[in-house]
Amino acid sequence: MPHPLNPPRIYITSVEEGTGEDTYAPRKDGTSKAVVEEPNSGASSVAIPSIDLAMALSKQQNLNTASNDGALPLTSVTDGEWHPVRAVSGVAGGNGAPPLYTRPASPTDDRTATTKPTIARKYIMMSLLVFAFHWQIVSHCWILFKVNFPMPRCPQLERNWPVTSQPLALLIVFGLLWAVAYAILPAELSHPAGGLMRLVFLFVGAQACGILVSLTGLPDMLGMLFWGVLYANVGWADFTGYERVEVFLREMALVNIMLLAGLGLDYNALRSLFRFIMQLTLLPTVAEVAAVAVLSHYLLELPWLWGVLLGLVETAISPNVVVTVLLRLKQERLGLNKGIHTLIIAMTSCNDVLAIFLFGVILGVIFSTGDLTSQILQGPIGIVIGLVYGCLCGIALLYVPSYHAKYTNGLRFTMAALAGTLSVVGSKKVGYPSAGALGCIVTAFVAGTGWRKRPPTECNEVSMYLDLLWKFLKPVSFSLIGKEVNFSVLEGETVLYGAITLLVAVLLRLIFSYLSTMGSGLNWKEKAYVTLSGFPKATVQAALGPAALDLARSLNATDEYARAQTVLIVTVLAIILTAPLGALLMIKLAPRWLKRSTDERTDQYS
Repeated sequence: MPHPLNPPRIYITSVEEGTGEDTYAPRKDGTSKAVVEEPNSGASSVAIPSIDLAMALSKQQNLNTASNDGALPLTSVTDGEWHPVRAVSGVAGGNGAPPLYTRPASPTDDRTATTKPTIARKYIMMSLLVFAFHWQIVSHCWILFKVNFPMPRCPQLERNWPVTSQPLALLIVFGLLWAVAYAILPAELSHPAGGLMRLVFLFVGAQACGILVSLTGLPDMLGMLFWGVLYANVGWADFTGYERVEVFLREMALVNIMLLAGLGLDYNALRSLFRFIMQLTLLPTVAEVAAVAVLSHYLLELPWLWGVLLGLVETAISPNVVVTVLLRLKQERLGLNKGIHTLIIAMTSCNDVLAIFLFGVILGVIFSTGDLTSQILQGPIGIVIGLVYGCLCGIALLYVPSYHAKYTNGLRFTMAALAGTLSVVGSKKVGYPSAGALGCIVTAFVAGTGWRKRPPTECNEVSMYLDLLWKFLKPVSFSLIGKEVNFSVLEGETVLYGAITLLVAVLLRLIFSYLSTMGSGLNWKEKAYVTLSGFPKATVQAALGPAALDLARSLNATDEYARAQTVLIVTVLAIILTAPLGALLMIKLAPRWLKRSTDERTDQYS
């Protein structure tokens, strides 16, 4: 029996050629032999079953280290490097003892073919076990770290992520497009210092600033506008050679807004609330336009027609701000019981349609180059052309493509966008620019009214596609209008008188809007909220504000530059002063002024 304090040592042994039995040779039952040496007994070798070779080698190495013995080689060696590992005294070899581990006599020895793959397999398995063990340790440590040190959460970012992620995706799209352009286009077109790339980076920066501003709870259009102002005043807004591209992008933004306004007109809601909607649209609009025309004539020294033009630009309500707020209120079920949502949307759409249409008429009259008779007939002829063109295009969109076509919605969107674009650019070509806006709006209204009469299964996604297109054109529109504000030529007197004109006109509009809600069946808080919804101004202003300046440049009407620039400056002031304040007031006052619906019914007019 071995001494308990001196346990037996286990060795992997081999037998020289010529001996009776190879220690490493496998038995018939698949096991192998080993030798057990007890230090207090004679040199006796006992065969034991084959065990985990990796464990045996590890234990042998530890024992050899403790007893200052040699180390068992774990890798193959060359002839020049070979040496016996260890020898036991009493037998010939080293100190008269046979070596416990000897090199095979020839490369074809069966022991080499058996031992080396076995060692490799065992060490692979051992490495996998060690990796799994360490992986478990790392995963447990990570779980403990997350439990004890949780990552900070931003509720505002999580709540706004569905909205913020869309412009962020567009920002990535812009970056990828520039990278592709840089790879395939000539250097003069893709270099960041070129005019085209400066124009592209204006939109990219506007999108990025819009995302940052939206995280603060303010409308993203303010960030886009400020980026355009910064871009111009640091000297980057030099788009030499691409002026026509800039004008075309502005026109596309105007086309997008007019198509959305036309599709937003619901024929059923208009018929049900026609008198009330007309009352809410006409009285406040006339009051605001008249106030702007009078004040701008005496404070800003604008002619009467230019004052009316400025009033039509300022009176338009921003559908982007209003609809965004209403969608948020709809989720909270505020104001759904009395049709307030439909009333506000219908009022906004009608107000924008009226402002855009009259703006086109007045703009055509101002820049008309004919005699007095031609100037007088400019408006009526433009109205007839716009109505006829819009009705024809709208009816065509009802039947082409077929409702059963595979790509109906995509083809509808493409045809509607091209029809609206042709209406705007073609009307200028024939000399009746007042027909452009009306033709675009009528096209969308006629087509949208027909599409709503189809079964619900035949969904219409044109408005969704137009809204997606606006995601691209929105930074274009606001950054380009901000780009026109140059501090070096900006007069403080113009800013001051423009702000006074704007504030007085808006205050007068709110008074007339509240008076127009009389007899509606709403309480005073609901009347006040409907009145407040006409306060934000941004989207239409961004599209109409630079239109007069672009037309003056294209016609080379140098005498009108200063007036068009004044209209643009007051437009920028309207966006800055009314858009964020209007959105903030609508959101904060809605829980106090509107009732929350407790049932599942939606707006009674929708």
